[in-house]
Amino acid sequence: MRHTELVRLSQFWTLMDDEFGAGYSRVLADRHVLSSLGGRTATEAIEAGEPPKRVWQAMCEAMDVPPGRWWGRDQPPTGGPASGHGDRAGR
Repeated sequence: MRHTELVRLSQFWTLMDDEFGAGYSRVLADRHVLSSLGGRTATEAIEAGEPPKRVWQAMCEAMDVPPGRWWGRDQPPTGGPASGHGDRAGR
């Protein structure tokens, strides 16, 4: 599976902490209602089984995170048809 297809829960929290700060990211996840996730918070959506990638993308859109930072600090998106890059190490 390509990097752009999978965000594990631990990576979700790393992305949240890097973008919003370790303390505020938890508050944001617990209290900010995301209309694109059915009016649930990020925490509620994840607990309900929503993929962490979808939750992270919804949070980025809701909080106006620039697309260049959606994959973390200094981490350009890899893989995917638009990038012209294949998987790293054949994963």
